[in-house]
Amino acid sequence: MSSRLRVAALTFIGIPIVLVFAGASYQVIESHAEERRSPEPGRLVDISGYRLLINCTGSGGPTIILESGLGDVSMEWNRVQTEISKFARVCSYDRAGYGGSDAGPMPRTSEQIAKELHSLLQNSGEVPPYLLVGHSFGGYNVRVYNGDYPREVMGLVLVDAPQEDQYGLLPAAWNDIYDRQLKRYKKQARWSPFLVGLGIARFTLWRQGNVDEYTYLIQPKWLRARANELEMIKVSAQQARGSDNVSGKPLVVVTAGNKSDQILVNGLSKQDLDDFYRIWITDLQVRLVHLSAQGKQIIVADSGHNIPAERPDAIVSAVREMATSAGSRSSVAQTSH
Repeated sequence: MSSRLRVAALTFIGIPIVLVFAGASYQVIESHAEERRSPEPGRLVDISGYRLLINCTGSGGPTIILESGLGDVSMEWNRVQTEISKFARVCSYDRAGYGGSDAGPMPRTSEQIAKELHSLLQNSGEVPPYLLVGHSFGGYNVRVYNGDYPREVMGLVLVDAPQEDQYGLLPAAWNDIYDRQLKRYKKQARWSPFLVGLGIARFTLWRQGNVDEYTYLIQPKWLRARANELEMIKVSAQQARGSDNVSGKPLVVVTAGNKSDQILVNGLSKQDLDDFYRIWITDLQVRLVHLSAQGKQIIVADSGHNIPAERPDAIVSAVREMATSAGSRSSVAQTSH
């Protein structure tokens, strides 16, 4: 082999090796730097072999438990938690596989998540009664928790949460969006060691200017947990249906009324979009209200699905009203004794 061919061969082999090494080094160095720059608030609590991150602030009962939507970490609740902590004890946490928490066992169903949350609250020393707040997919989780541990729960706030009949009632085009999203999430999870370990995901977010905001995405455990939660969501829906024990408890259903969610706008025709919101707001969300004789609906007309970010005050107001009512009932009961 001529010297020129040897140089070409070494270059052909060497450049990929250098790129792999550079990407892996970039990922490791930047991950450590972010942990120092922006440590996630809270503490890690062991729940039988793996740890979940929980962040509790404020004082006063009942304790408010914030359960995030699919793909969201506890930072989703920053604005809500800051305000609630002014009048009550409030806890947010990262589900297994999310944010600062360790990966947990599969499958990631609402039943599994509720059991983990129960162990987390017990092991962290938090004391019921709890007022559970569930956003989006988190709505299934808090309903299952209430069904499994009814004596610990004094009320629920469901924030633009799904209802288990939606898979047969919403427009067929919406199910197509779900199928495409699941396929994309599973593909990302399958390739996560490569995408994350070699710094490709981080570099992509950096190019988009989002690396600081979405650092929690740059974790294989998160990609796997998110994909499995979505894959098992219909199982979780039936778990929520089967475990409800809400009938005698305060229940507030906070519904988004702004018809501007980009995933839906870009994926549905105008007719399908109109049908989606008509069924979502006036049928599915009302079915959630009817879970309790004390249920009521609050429609937030100027917010899309991400109410914790767009209208945190609507959630804070619902929580404050329910917590205040619970305190009044407790005072009356103590006086009567």
